[in-house]
Amino acid sequence: MARLTAFIRGANQSLDIAIYDMRFSDSLRAQLAAALHERAQAGVAIRFCFDGDKPLLPNVAAGQDPAPAGTSTFIESLGYPWRRIAGMKLMHSKFIVRDRQSVWTGSLNMTDDAFTLMENNVVTIDSAAIAESYEKDFAELWEKENFEHTGNIRTEAVTLSFANQPLQARVMFSPGCGFEIDAEIARRVRAAQRRVRICSLLINSGTLIGELGNLLRAARVRPDGIYDRTQMAEVYLQWQVVPSNRWKIGALHEIIERAALVGKDSTPYSPTGRHDFMHNKVMVIDDTVITGSYNFSRSAQFNAENILFLDSPALAETYSTYIDHLKAKYTR
Repeated sequence: MARLTAFIRGANQSLDIAIYDMRFSDSLRAQLAAALHERAQAGVAIRFCFDGDKPLLPNVAAGQDPAPAGTSTFIESLGYPWRRIAGMKLMHSKFIVRDRQSVWTGSLNMTDDAFTLMENNVVTIDSAAIAESYEKDFAELWEKENFEHTGNIRTEAVTLSFANQPLQARVMFSPGCGFEIDAEIARRVRAAQRRVRICSLLINSGTLIGELGNLLRAARVRPDGIYDRTQMAEVYLQWQVVPSNRWKIGALHEIIERAALVGKDSTPYSPTGRHDFMHNKVMVIDDTVITGSYNFSRSAQFNAENILFLDSPALAETYSTYIDHLKAKYTR
């Protein structure tokens, strides 16, 4: 929260916030509200887009909203302009565009559990070019109040820096570029020469599962990493009742066993239960970091999501060290 409020307090003109889940307890709410109030008093325009609250008993297998209710009430209580974003799937992004110059993004939802119980990662980028792409996506959500025909934003790699070394960054958005994102991840896995490391809540894209299997059979690169074993167990049950998805169960079991992926045992999902998932959505492929709100799933192609492809040896090593840390923590 200290980093989030520092980012907010850096705003001089605007804060556009797109968030899937936002429900803080009083202490964290007070810190956030104070930072927003300070900036609003200074003339900063603040807007929120958020995922519309969905059925109390969602059909999670069909991609309906599994998050607890309360985001609408929380955001509306802050007192700034907001729009509830509709759609059959999820407005699942978590990003802030500050002054059309800087971006905060990653896997982190704005809840107590996300801040204190889940593994998440956040990326902040100072780049007008990257911020412009995020601002376009936010503007589409704001204007349409529905994400189903958003995100078809053409982007190119932008040169940034990390650790005083060049970094190439490209952002992509779904649902507009959902199929392209899935294909781009698969292409990079297929081209890997040294490492493919996964740090992800879910691994359920059939394209990705197929490419990871091919990689193991080729014996060129051995994938490794960490995933959430408990949440994937729920996915297996969903696959079992869809004949066209059953092949994924054996295929992913083989990948997990042969690649020695470490599984975190989290609390089974319920709206009111303990939410302690391994919630990252990260891959490290050679010297590229892939991260954002985008789970490696078919549903993510149809959600409103953002994903970054960050080409940087230094950043890849930073994330690789983090993956080692999580693997060590959860190895039984």
